[in-house]
Amino acid sequence: MPKLQKAKRVASSIVESAMRDLKETADLLELLPSVVRGVQFSRDTPLQKEDHAVQPEIPPENALLAYFNEHKAGPGIWKWQHYFDIYQRHFAQFVGREVHVVEVGIYSGGSLPMWKHYFGPGCRVYGVDIEEACKAYRDETTRVFIGDQADRAFWAKLRSEVPRVDILIDDGGHQPEQQIVTLEEMLPHLSPGGVYLCEDIHGTTNGFAAYLHGLATELHAIATALMPDGQPGAAFTASRLQSGISSIHLYPFAAVIEKRTRPVERLVAPKHGTQWQPFL
Repeated sequence: MPKLQKAKRVASSIVESAMRDLKETADLLELLPSVVRGVQFSRDTPLQKEDHAVQPEIPPENALLAYFNEHKAGPGIWKWQHYFDIYQRHFAQFVGREVHVVEVGIYSGGSLPMWKHYFGPGCRVYGVDIEEACKAYRDETTRVFIGDQADRAFWAKLRSEVPRVDILIDDGGHQPEQQIVTLEEMLPHLSPGGVYLCEDIHGTTNGFAAYLHGLATELHAIATALMPDGQPGAAFTASRLQSGISSIHLYPFAAVIEKRTRPVERLVAPKHGTQWQPFL
């Protein structure tokens, strides 16, 4: 009899899990028209006013871009030019500090000294590549790890040898499964306040782009409602993602995830003021 009861509990748990999965699938299918509508809008609608489109841009000073433009000889650097605005926006906060940078995809080695030049003497760089020849780029402030970024065991080994990672740049194999595995294995390992950048997300039907959209959707999740300590307003328990991630940014061919400097337990919307309309 106890075995039968245990079997019933297991079966009930399986059914409940399957029902949750079915509901989540149905909810996602309901979103498809909105996804298609957004794609159509992006393709059909001019998003720049004509009188502004011809105005020349005056870019702010960008030390990384200057380094890249002046780099005419030596180990090769291959980057999309618009990435340097992304670097400036998300990496400038680390300049002059101790910072530990992992770059997946060494190729010809030119970007490894670029990061050290940009961040300063407190920068430690860890290059990752599948090619054994990339060991040649090791030096006193640069470690090189040879392995497959789609191999979870490889990342477990790297985490054990590199306990601190402040910035991770995925410029590796560019295949969706490689990018997904790298994110899943290393995003939780990233330091508080750390920055995760994935480059070369190409194509409108890219699997990693779809994965990111699913991840970003959880930033808008509504969890358990809380009373805001007697104050007027609203509060919700932060989900696991909301507690640890402050923002997800999408750019042409790239995405950036920024971790919170400290976890949050709830998301609060206090009301300030004394005069309120009665309709809400």
